[in-house]
Amino acid sequence: MTAVHQFVPYLATRDAVGEHTLRVQETLRGVGIESEIYAGEAQPDLRSRAEPFRAFRGDAGAWLLYQSSVGSPVAGFVLARPERKLLHYHNITPPGYFEAWEPHVAWVLAEGRVELAEFAERAVLGLADSGFNEGELRAVGFTRTAVVPVLVDVSVGEVDEVALGRLEEGRGRGAVWLFVGRVAPNKMQHEVVEAFALYRRVFDPGARLRLVGGVSSPVYEVALRALVDRLGLGGVVELAGSVSPGELVAHYRSADVFVCLSEHEGFCVPVLEAMAYGVPVVALAAAAVPGTVGEAGVLLERSSRALVAEAVARVVSDAGLRAGLVAAGRRRVEAFSLERGRRLLLDALLPLLDELVPA
Repeated sequence: MTAVHQFVPYLATRDAVGEHTLRVQETLRGVGIESEIYAGEAQPDLRSRAEPFRAFRGDAGAWLLYQSSVGSPVAGFVLARPERKLLHYHNITPPGYFEAWEPHVAWVLAEGRVELAEFAERAVLGLADSGFNEGELRAVGFTRTAVVPVLVDVSVGEVDEVALGRLEEGRGRGAVWLFVGRVAPNKMQHEVVEAFALYRRVFDPGARLRLVGGVSSPVYEVALRALVDRLGLGGVVELAGSVSPGELVAHYRSADVFVCLSEHEGFCVPVLEAMAYGVPVVALAAAAVPGTVGEAGVLLERSSRALVAEAVARVVSDAGLRAGLVAAGRRRVEAFSLERGRRLLLDALLPLLDELVPA
């Protein structure tokens, strides 16, 4: 039987790479391909789904698929193996974003980019979440590539009614801005805060901002909270941290606009989530974001505070524009359906496999 075994630095749910890895396994097994997962670390409740990477004892006929998003000893282990190799690139944030904030994180990211170049010499195929990521693969030397988006399911989920009730208190007093993403320098949450401050002064003094997501840089988080306090926004800007799936649904359902000013994204799942919940998107046209948003959001060529504030004001106040964005967003979500992603994955992999596997 043909085998494609996956290797990943960390396996977790509610993590784009972790969810993708689990769905890749389901997809491969669904067409008769043996597939196990080997991880550097695994979330406690997923340890039954993955073996420690060093437990892999070899399989001469197998393909090894490495999920690349950060530097990891798992990469070195796979690179040293004699089996044929594949790589799926979820993007590695340029280390420069973290050098001043978290030097140790910058080092890990730099290692990841070195490993990526080594895979270019040894992997038969490089898969990429986006055209942007595919460009990076080609830049480091991959000659055979294909775009296979993150296998995500952004269908509407069950809401936490208690959380929704809290978030909708004072509904109608002003627009609610939302951004979902880890607190990290490349995500530029500080620029969202600054644009929001101007928006409140000029357009909507009752507006509120919610920043949802775990923390990749504690030092940056401290600076971000200090900025919120310095701008006098302590009562209207919420750094919610990591939330449960039901709470996340509540945040989307209670938002009026999703504002993303991130400078570096390899795909950006949250913009699709926002579209799925009917939240119009205003985003900086940087890295992979334009490829994910398409024509379903307002894309800005620069993130000046005034431009962002004006764009949000237009989206909030223009009913026709808003309705058009919501409709376009829902169509865009369909273009990234889980079914289509599975099909693209198999279209990329099946020609490489030794056996003819019925689709």
